[in-house]
Amino acid sequence: MKIKLVTHIVGLLTLGLLLAACIPGPAPAQPAGPYWPTGDWRTAAPEEQGMDAHKLAQMQAAIEQEDLALHSLLVIRNGYIVSETYYGKYTANDRHDLYSCTKSFVSTLVGIAIDQGLIDGTGQRMLAYFSGHSFANVDARKEAMTLADVLSMQTGLAWEEGDPAYISLSRSPDWVAYMLDLPMQAPPGSQFNYCSGCSHLLSAMVGQASETGARDFAERYLFKPLGIRQARWDIDPHGNPIGGWGLQLTPREMAKLGYLYLHHGEWDGQQVVPAQWVAEATRRHAGDEGELGYGYQWWTYPTLDAYTALGRGGQTIFVVPGADLVIVTTADLEDHDAIFDLIETYIVPAVQT
Repeated sequence: MKIKLVTHIVGLLTLGLLLAACIPGPAPAQPAGPYWPTGDWRTAAPEEQGMDAHKLAQMQAAIEQEDLALHSLLVIRNGYIVSETYYGKYTANDRHDLYSCTKSFVSTLVGIAIDQGLIDGTGQRMLAYFSGHSFANVDARKEAMTLADVLSMQTGLAWEEGDPAYISLSRSPDWVAYMLDLPMQAPPGSQFNYCSGCSHLLSAMVGQASETGARDFAERYLFKPLGIRQARWDIDPHGNPIGGWGLQLTPREMAKLGYLYLHHGEWDGQQVVPAQWVAEATRRHAGDEGELGYGYQWWTYPTLDAYTALGRGGQTIFVVPGADLVIVTTADLEDHDAIFDLIETYIVPAVQT
C-alpha cells in the first residue's frame, strides 16, 4: 500500500537561533488547560503528549503489512494530533461520506434543540409531535413510541436494515411518512433494531422545531462554534438533511465532534450541547452487538470505557475519555474489527502517562 505519512515534529529553538533572531529572554509559556481547535488542530510529537512513538510506528507497519483499506487515521491526545496518516490518493482536505457517523451529529442537534426548549424532551411522543400528518398502521404501540425510543433504536417499527430498505426509503416522496407508516413488530422500548430510517425522524424533528430548518440550525449552533466550514449534507425530497447518513466532512472536522464530547459539550467557553446530554447519549441504553452497546445514536465500547460513532466502510470517531484520546478513521472496509484491533493493540497501549 502506498502511504503518505504526515509526521509532526515539535522542537525547542536552540540558544543560537534565539540569539540570531535577537529575541531576549525565555520563550513564552504555553497557556494552561485545553485549547480549542476552532481554526485548526495543533500537532505534537507523540512523546510530548505521553505516547510511545515506537508503538505507533508498529501500528503503521501492521497497517501496511495487512494492506488495510484505510483512507486516513488520526490519533489525538490531550487535544494534539500526534499521528496523522493519509493513504493512497487521500489528503487532509478530502471530505468523506460519514455514513452512519452522521447519526451522532444529528443526536447532538437533538440535544441542543431540547436545551433550547424547542423539543419537550426525550419523552416526547413521536406521533403527537408530527400531528400534522396522518399515518398508517397506527395502534397503541405506535402511539406510545417516544423520542427516546428513536434515539436508542428501540422504535418497534418493522424495519430491516440494509440496501433494499435504503433504496425503498430513498424512492419515497415523504421520508417521514414512509417511516411512520411502517407497521409495528414489537412494543417500543422492548427490542434493539438498528434503523437508519428512524434516525431521519430525528433530523425532521429538529427541522420542524427550528425556524430555519435542520441544516441552518446545525450551521448556527454546531458547525460554526466548532469551526466546521462548508460541510456537505445530502437532503430528502422535503429539504431535510438525511438523519441516517449523508454528511460529508474532512477527518479533522470529524475529530471536532469527538473533542466536543470529550469536553462534556463545552467548546471555548461555550456550552454547545449540555453536559447531561453528552452523558446520556454516550451511555448504554440498548443493544447487544458483541462488545458494543448503544446510547443515543452513539455506540458504547465498555472494554475501554469508550464510545464511538461508526459509519459504513470503517468511518469512525472513537473517544476514550480516560486516556484523553480521540481517534478518527475513514476507510473502505467490510467492518470495524480491524480498526478496533488497531485501537486495542497499538493506540491505547501507546499511552504512557
